[in-house]
Amino acid sequence: MTKIIGLIWDFNYRKIMKNFLITAFLILFSNAAFAGSCPMMAKNIDAKISEAQELRDAGMKAHESGDHAKSEELLNKALELFKG
Repeated sequence: MTKIIGLIWDFNYRKIMKNFLITAFLILFSNAAFAGSCPMMAKNIDAKISEAQELRDAGMKAHESGDHAKSEELLNKALELFKG
């Protein structure tokens, strides 16, 4: 009887360790797959910053020329880029 319990315990222990090791490897190595997304995110941010800067410059030109409604519209568009 003790031998059977030992065999069952050994089987369960191996199964638990196998599942643990598979899970640990998946967690450790899945992070490397997401590392490639950082440059893409940075490019998206750079594009938004560039577009916002252009809208800001256009808004300030409209302000200086006296077209305050157009200035507010352009500056609000620039702000909206960072809200969405």
